[in-house]
Parts: sequence; C-alpha cells; structure tokens
Amino acid sequence: MMQLGIFSGYFPYGLEESAKKIRSHGFNTVQLDLHFKDIDLSHGNLTAANCKKVRDTFRAHDLPVSCISGYTNIIHPDMAHRKANVDRLKDIIRNARALGSPYVISETGTYNTESEWMSDPKNKTEEGFEACRKIIAELAQEAYDHGSMFLLETYVNNVVGSVEETVKMFAQVDHPGLGLLMDPTNYFESHNIDNMDGILHQVFDTLSDKIKIAHAKDVARAGDDKSEKHADIGDDEALASHTFRGVGEIVLNAPGTGSLNYDLYLQLLAKKHPNIPMIVEHLDEADVPRSKAFMDGKFAAHGL
Repeated sequence: MMQLGIFSGYFPYGLEESAKKIRSHGFNTVQLDLHFKDIDLSHGNLTAANCKKVRDTFRAHDLPVSCISGYTNIIHPDMAHRKANVDRLKDIIRNARALGSPYVISETGTYNTESEWMSDPKNKTEEGFEACRKIIAELAQEAYDHGSMFLLETYVNNVVGSVEETVKMFAQVDHPGLGLLMDPTNYFESHNIDNMDGILHQVFDTLSDKIKIAHAKDVARAGDDKSEKHADIGDDEALASHTFRGVGEIVLNAPGTGSLNYDLYLQLLAKKHPNIPMIVEHLDEADVPRSKAFMDGKFAAHGL
C-alpha cells in the first residue's frame, strides 16, 4: 500500500515534539526538513551523532524518513552563492543514508536574481540548460558515490519546467544516481491547466520509470481554489496559507483545495508504484487534519 507522509517542516518544534505531533495525525513517513528548534543541522553540522539522533527519533515514532529536502537554487546567477548552495546540497547527499533515506530532493533553480520561484529568460536557453545539466550530473555522481540518489523535482519556473525538459535532462544525464520526484501540479501553467488529464497521461507515459517519491498538493487557476470553503481552519492567516508560490494565474495549494484530478493521478501512480511514499505539502499545521482526511478518502476509494 502507498505510504502517506508529510514534510516535517510544517511542525516547527523541537525534534521529539515534531515527531510526536506528526505521528498523532496518523502519518507513517516523513520528508525530512533539516530545521528543528533544538538541534543544529546547518552546513557543517550534519555529524554522525546528529544524523543518528534525527533518524532514530523518527523511527522511534514509527515514522521512517522516506526522503530529505535539499531545496536550493543550484544555478543561482551569483557564482559564489551558487557554489554555497551546491556545496550544502552535496553535504546533505553525503549524509542522506545516515539521516535515514537515500533520496535527496531539489528543484533545478532559476537565473532570476529576485526570487528562486520566478522565471528568467536564460532558463529556457541552451546555455542555461547546459550549465544546469553539468550540475545535475555532478549531483548524480555525488549521490551514487555515497549510496544515495538525487531526485530532480520539475517546476515550471525553473530550468527544468516541463515534461519535455524533464525527459531531455534524464536523456542527457542517464545516471543511476538520478531519479524523479513526481509532483504533477508543478507542470501546469495557464496554457495547459485545462488539459489536466492529457498532461497527467503525458507525465506518466514518459517519466514513470524515473519516479521514486510522490508529492500531494493541488493546483488551480487563481480565484478558483477551494480553500475558502474550509472555514473550520480557524483564521484568515491559515486560509491564506493555502496559496503558495504560483505561476501567473496559477496557484499551488493544499491537497483537496484545487482542481487536480486526484483520481487519475493516483490510478496512474499506483499502476507502477503501488507502495510509493506520497508526501503532503503546501499547507500549514492548522490544515493538516482536513488534508489528511482528504488523502485518506482518496486512498480508500482506490484501495491503496
């Protein structure tokens, strides 16, 4: 059966308290964010003792770490900043197994100097793609050398932002140290969101064999998301938290508050990956019960 998890970062507490709270909601795995109030996991502090403490704490609460967040802008236009970002990511990759999972995830980044979530014309040039390809190849080799795997996550505003670009990157970096984080919502823009089922089929027809971990959030045209229907969340701030980074007219929000065809997504995913971890994201702690209930209902409907 599929495993349902959540990012640990949505629980901003100490290590032990975060694990307890996540398990109390009934999740059975986590995507590990390296931020806790009582342990320093910054660059240079992923010591053997710290890694073991994190891994063992989650295991003690029946929450194995299925993957690790390494999100950073790997092609930042400032070369010193880029090097620092890539060095930190490699540090996480080298210590991934000690933290409990071989899988480390990042998107491919942008040349935009204002925000790592905004597009830039250079992202869609051959020069921009080639520079990114070289770094992806380095990360894949680093992962392979340490018994890990770097998972690329496609995102429309980044260098690798479409099905075609994802296929191209895997063709050019055909390496056992590289895999795919599947999040179909990250492939949608205003021009293709009305072809929901077609894009979902395209993603799985071309990339299914690369998938290692899946994400669960939602996508909608701005103004069409359903987050306002969940007034039981408690306050305006919690409601607003459903809308995170988006692409022009598109918002990426909590699972069950948008227009993603979850039935088709789960059918396609389960066909080849029936035991894959699926990680809930783009919500805050107040919305966890509703999102968990939504996902539990979808899993039950499909016998997952």
